[in-house]
Amino acid sequence: MLGTLLIGLVMVVATGQFRFEADGRVPAQPVFTAPEFTLGAQLELLVPLAMTVLVVQNGQGIAVLRQAEHDPPINSLAVASGAFSIVNASVGAVSACVTGPTNVLLTASGQKQRQYTAAVTYGVLSLVFALFAPVFTRFMLATPEAFVLALGGFAMIKALQGAFVTAFSTRFTFGALVTFVVTVSGLDLFNIHAAFWGILFGCAVSRVLEPQDHLGLD
Repeated sequence: MLGTLLIGLVMVVATGQFRFEADGRVPAQPVFTAPEFTLGAQLELLVPLAMTVLVVQNGQGIAVLRQAEHDPPINSLAVASGAFSIVNASVGAVSACVTGPTNVLLTASGQKQRQYTAAVTYGVLSLVFALFAPVFTRFMLATPEAFVLALGGFAMIKALQGAFVTAFSTRFTFGALVTFVVTVSGLDLFNIHAAFWGILFGCAVSRVLEPQDHLGLD
């Protein structure tokens, strides 16, 4: 896989499709943004983001960690997500959350009791990439869109494989299928991301059409 990506990068450069533009900025320069509280923002942004972070993103991450036989502290993760989201918002960044795909990659191999080292390494690399975000962003923009999409696809293919195996190998298979279909459909109701509606519709359909799979869970 790595060899394929290197060949792809060489082809991009060889065909003259790599157009890197240097503008002199190397380290990132965060700019503080003063908050402005309005009722419209609370309804249109806060509620959807809270649902997305706590229900969708953290829910996926916690499920992945439990599947890997870890015992994640749910309350602590929720508090940490809120606290770091405040910090991120002050400089215009995205919300902090426990994402499922990232945790799939972090728990994909190695001894369970030592998988935390992958998380530490990931955190350090994230800080490095954040510090030099202007350079990395210009580098990615210098490559064709198709190459960037292929790069993301290669990075997520193992995580997607693991998710499919987990979702369709035991119970709640039809609910998992509905969740997947609704999520990839891009459904966006009330400014809430499709991932939330995917989980909501998937759980509802599973309850109605797969009652035998819920026996013993209530």
